[in-house]
Amino acid sequence: MKLKFIIYIVLTFISIAEIKAQDPVFTQYFLVPESLNPAFTGTLITGYTGLIHRSQWPNENRRIDTEYAFINGPVGPERNMGLGLTILNQREVFTNYNYVQANGVYSYNVNLNYDWRLRLGLEAGYGSKNFNFGSLLFEDQINTNDGSINGGSVDPSSLNAIDKINFLDISSGILLYSDKAWFGASLKHLNKPNIAFTSNAKVPLEMFLSVHSGYSFSLDETHLNFFPDQTNLLLTANYMRQAEYNRLDFGTALEFKPLIVGVIAATNPEGKSNNSHFLTSLNLFGSIQLNRFVFAYSYDINTSKLGNTRGVHELSLTWQIGRGCSSCDNYLVKQPWGRNY
Repeated sequence: MKLKFIIYIVLTFISIAEIKAQDPVFTQYFLVPESLNPAFTGTLITGYTGLIHRSQWPNENRRIDTEYAFINGPVGPERNMGLGLTILNQREVFTNYNYVQANGVYSYNVNLNYDWRLRLGLEAGYGSKNFNFGSLLFEDQINTNDGSINGGSVDPSSLNAIDKINFLDISSGILLYSDKAWFGASLKHLNKPNIAFTSNAKVPLEMFLSVHSGYSFSLDETHLNFFPDQTNLLLTANYMRQAEYNRLDFGTALEFKPLIVGVIAATNPEGKSNNSHFLTSLNLFGSIQLNRFVFAYSYDINTSKLGNTRGVHELSLTWQIGRGCSSCDNYLVKQPWGRNY
């Protein structure tokens, strides 16, 4: 049964040749990797939960707010499985567009050897997209003589419009990790649900591909003696693709407990036009651990020609459930980077 399950997940990734609405992307994906890959579910030996809030281009009509919350933990006699629940909420201020999705998550862990583990994940749930078409202004409502607005519209797109759609969504992921490094990949929207807002139309939600990795090593093993003891250098990268859109985030951070500070570059490696920017933003972040709680903040500095967007802010809070003290080794297993409390 284990072998069949592993083969099914691996073939799912290999057999899909075309990866094509962009999904929400968090700057702090390394602190909340559940938002990227269901295989991260249950990797802590205790229960684990958290939430993150993202405010993009605040104080503007194009402002977008996104919240993501999760809870998960290991199950089974050998604690080699994980179960979890995730909730995503996104809203756009100018159009009143709102997107809500709740998913159940399952993961299964296979110990490859003493150092390396393979974890597979499946995620499924229901999403709902809501758009207030009643607030839109159509051309036939405008009186061209005096500029006044008529009451209603007979535009076919308004007559066939659907304010709210619900859909089933399925995702999968794979994770290979040790106590110092992790490599993962995930595919969201495997069933490509129809998200058309007009009746009898078909607009598939294109699959979202993410390939991500991280590596951590101690600076105590180097000759950089000006850093405090037990300082770690953290490296991370995350490539994402959905339809014609692509993005590569990569960065580094210093961990000197209880603090982590670092920077991530958000890039567009496959520019689609002469106006495309390779470097789109520089994202500064920091976190502090207080016992079993981790507070983090990040700010994205825009480097493109979009003008004064006022950046992107993210606040996150994660914590372990049932952890009795801050230094109990028996509460922890070897974790991917960002999860070693």
